[in-house]
Amino acid sequence: MSRYDLLARVAPGIFLVFWASGFGVAKIGLRYAEPLTFLSLRFGLIVALLVPVFLVLRPLVPSSRAGWGRLAIVGFLIQSVYFGLAYLGMSLGVSAGTAAVIASLQPLLVAIAAPLVSNERIGRGRWAGFALGAVGALLVVTAGEGFQASFDAGVWLCVGSAIGMAAATLYQKRFPVAAHPVTVNLVQYVVGFATVAPLALWLETGSIDWTAELAFALGWLIVANSIIAVSLLIFMVGRSEAARVSALFFLVPPVAALFGWLLLDEVIGVQSWFGIGMALVGVRLVSR
Repeated sequence: MSRYDLLARVAPGIFLVFWASGFGVAKIGLRYAEPLTFLSLRFGLIVALLVPVFLVLRPLVPSSRAGWGRLAIVGFLIQSVYFGLAYLGMSLGVSAGTAAVIASLQPLLVAIAAPLVSNERIGRGRWAGFALGAVGALLVVTAGEGFQASFDAGVWLCVGSAIGMAAATLYQKRFPVAAHPVTVNLVQYVVGFATVAPLALWLETGSIDWTAELAFALGWLIVANSIIAVSLLIFMVGRSEAARVSALFFLVPPVAALFGWLLLDEVIGVQSWFGIGMALVGVRLVSR
């Protein structure tokens, strides 16, 4: 088995662990900084880390201006729209669990649009998988006491966040660009910083309460959630069908619940375990 094939096998599991952890960890960071300020700090630190790596490695870059532009568009949709609106939503009181459920519903948007954008065929079995995954994810989070889903501004911001991720997945599948992950990540986070930082300066005070918890949140989100998870997402979309990859988001709320059980002693009841099982079956049907 080649290294490429091995990565393809382990990528979904690693992606889920690191991506699902991001909602709770971000919620920790938002205690100590305003959402756009926190996100700008995150993006700025990532750019500072990646620039010297890019200069030393001199990795593969897009061969045309159109390629650079496509990387920038995907970066805007993921970093500015997806993360920006999700952080704003959580800062307005949306729980991490609610945000995770809304994000997990974006595979349905991808499945609806994929036949038009990338000529993917969604059969009855895979539609059944999408339905099971959506219901399973919803069961997991609504079983918890922290679930909050009143349709206020925060929830609608999270809905916009999910639309942004769906659009990024479809656009990347429709217009693939050959480039090294370091190049892709650097472009994405430069775009994210360039679009979010001015808004933070305009709309927020810029106040940051420097604590050990904030440092932990930043470190985890930069390495695990931003660099590793986003790189794996880009790799998987390039290798597989957009709808199949997006179906992994149905497992984000169950995995987040398992993190709470293992690390925080949060109780997982019968409804949650049933929902986890449904989500697993749903993803399996979509992945066939």
